[in-house]
Amino acid sequence: MAARLLARLRHQLLNSRRDILEPLSSTPSHFRRFSDVAQSLPENPSSSDEKFSAFPNQGNSTMNGAKSSINSSLNEAELAKFSAIAETWWDAEGPFKPLHALNPTRLAFIRSTLCHHFRKDPESPRPFEGLKFVDVGCGGGILSEPLARMGATVTGIDAVDKNITIAGLHAESDPVTSSIEYLCTTAEKLVEEQRKFDAVLALEVIEHVADPTEFCKSLAALTVPNGATVISTINRTMRAYATAIVAAEYILHWGL
Repeated sequence: MAARLLARLRHQLLNSRRDILEPLSSTPSHFRRFSDVAQSLPENPSSSDEKFSAFPNQGNSTMNGAKSSINSSLNEAELAKFSAIAETWWDAEGPFKPLHALNPTRLAFIRSTLCHHFRKDPESPRPFEGLKFVDVGCGGGILSEPLARMGATVTGIDAVDKNITIAGLHAESDPVTSSIEYLCTTAEKLVEEQRKFDAVLALEVIEHVADPTEFCKSLAALTVPNGATVISTINRTMRAYATAIVAAEYILHWGL
């Protein structure tokens, strides 16, 4: 009985990726100008976000090899979880299998939408030439690398130092991706350093932060005027919770 249930959950998870994640192309709030993002933020996180606000970070800290930087909005427990499986980022059949499977869909949306926004040729092999992107919560670099191959000048940041090490080592194997700037830091720290980017991307990250509102403010602050901020996350529905949280994370121990 339990085996059949697990098999059904696995099948549903692999075949319902579009239901698990918010349909980006049909939800305008996922792609807005810098000014729109900055003005639309709520004063306080909604009650549905309370579970992410239990571990606010201030100052430098380390947990199981996961270093968080000054004024980090990340949840310490989440840092430890991703640090423990950092070596598996490029294993397409490992804990990050759902992200590998989803990556072509994410990249197609990013390419289409940002080419339209920045008036670039989507048919060009390197349409993002001349643009600066930051991949916030880059993990092992599975999104940063294809963005670099599309011509963008990419900075990948993550609060887990093991992720940055894995990402850097993998990127060095290709001259095109070896130019990616990988930093063990946070969006908040980049704001303090007054860094700016044409496009700021945070995909499947916001559900892991301690303070979603402050995190979004930091993303907006990193975006140049008339730039682009792209965010994706898991739906807040019972079906998404059952497949992406209970089945994927608790039972199958996949990373989302």
